[in-house]
Amino acid sequence: MQYSKVDYPKKTIWLIGIAIIVKIALSFLLELGNDEVYYYTYAVQPDWNHFDHPPMVGWMIQLSTLNLNWVSTLSMRLGSILAAASATWIIFKTGALIHNERAGWIAALLYTCSIYTSIIAGLFIMPDSPQLLFFTGSIYLMTKWVVKPHLFTKLNWLLLGALIGLATLSKVHGLYLWVGFGGFLLFHQIKTLKQPILYIAVVITLFALIPILYWNIEYDFITYKFHSKRVLHSGIQVASFLQQIVGEFFYQNPLVYISCLIPLLRFKKLKTIFQVQNTSNQKASAVFSCLLWLSLPLIALFWIISLFNPTLPHWTGPGFIALFLLAGVYWSEASKKLFPNLIQWALGFFVVLVIGFIGLVHVFPVQLGSKSQENLGEYNPINDVTGWTQFSAEFKTLVQKDASSEGMQAKAPILVSKWFPAGHILFYTARPIQKQVIAIGALEDVHKFAWLNQDQPSLQIGQDAYFIQPSNLPFDPTNSILPFFEKMKKTDTIQIKQRTVLLRTFYVYRFKNCQKIPAPILPRK
Repeated sequence: MQYSKVDYPKKTIWLIGIAIIVKIALSFLLELGNDEVYYYTYAVQPDWNHFDHPPMVGWMIQLSTLNLNWVSTLSMRLGSILAAASATWIIFKTGALIHNERAGWIAALLYTCSIYTSIIAGLFIMPDSPQLLFFTGSIYLMTKWVVKPHLFTKLNWLLLGALIGLATLSKVHGLYLWVGFGGFLLFHQIKTLKQPILYIAVVITLFALIPILYWNIEYDFITYKFHSKRVLHSGIQVASFLQQIVGEFFYQNPLVYISCLIPLLRFKKLKTIFQVQNTSNQKASAVFSCLLWLSLPLIALFWIISLFNPTLPHWTGPGFIALFLLAGVYWSEASKKLFPNLIQWALGFFVVLVIGFIGLVHVFPVQLGSKSQENLGEYNPINDVTGWTQFSAEFKTLVQKDASSEGMQAKAPILVSKWFPAGHILFYTARPIQKQVIAIGALEDVHKFAWLNQDQPSLQIGQDAYFIQPSNLPFDPTNSILPFFEKMKKTDTIQIKQRTVLLRTFYVYRFKNCQKIPAPILPRK
């Protein structure tokens, strides 16, 4: 196949279109996960910042749900799906810019086959969803500066500052874009540091930080105190380090990971490919260096952190964007096939994984987690994306029976003590029947729900309340909830079965006649 005769832009558009259709279908097949329903609270109560993350994911949910006037699994995820589609096109254009359209096509394939970029951040609604859109846009502009500085306008510089600011309003480590690009400029293009427009771009990014800073000043930098506990431990933890490495290997898709690793191991060959393409060896070397600065240090940073404290595999995810581009350049020349062999396997792995998981959820369910009655279903991934719709329908019937029999007050709220399953309870259970959700417990456990408490009435003397506990998240409320009430009535159980397989049990506790009002988690406004 002759590369020049292939319409790569058209094929990339087809790739994006197919991905969108598949993700829309998946949105109807999979319920929202723990994180997704939690970020729904960011849209319910918008703010300049939140306990866990900056506000961008909440703004994206507000936009995609028409300010919560159209709330469904699809509308919740629509922003993520469209952001991933846009990012895929930007990846293609970046690959075409630094090498050719074939390189852009392969980079777009890698982006689509990656579990992190395509599913975790490209289907599920996460802070990473908007961040990756702005991250890829920033990398495009940075590589444009390196490859075509004569076409890089002052407006491009201002746009770069804005995009990095928006990436930071998604997740704070969006600031790494300036660190990586700054390192590249310092060691490879130091003359650029003399340009005033560069610093104006940085100031634009800093302006974007004002909402985050303002909120944290108001709440005594509570966000960073929380996150610092996650990364400032001492002592080497080999298990945590191995978990990070193995986790990101699978999060990226093992074949995608290998597709990115091989070009790095064949560094000289990859550099030769760049030099053949570019008449200027200096420019080829600069593109190389820029992409490496935007990837490897960020990945290495979280590897180092994982040596001392547990980390999450997706934290290194943005660092792979630049590696997709390097891999796109390498495989565009190392293989003559439209889909290089290794990427065919990556695509196959991705398709089998998605179909297999849907099969586990809907066709051949298996109890992959604990089979013990005390924590039935714990660690079963099926329970993250199914069961809440069924439970909520049965809970609605239970509440109606309680109200008609006067067993519970009709307006009895639902109490929660942890942010998960509180997010699911709010989204799937309380929202449709307009039940109030009140958080009781420590701030570190309830997170954003402490702020939701501030905008609603607290638990009142004489009031009844429900407490819902799924067996896969074991917790006994008798010690923490019962002391506030006169008594606890009969506990109901609701079993969640899929094709006769018992996946988990929901326990519905009824607490009667509040005798003591819990202390507020945060001071009331």
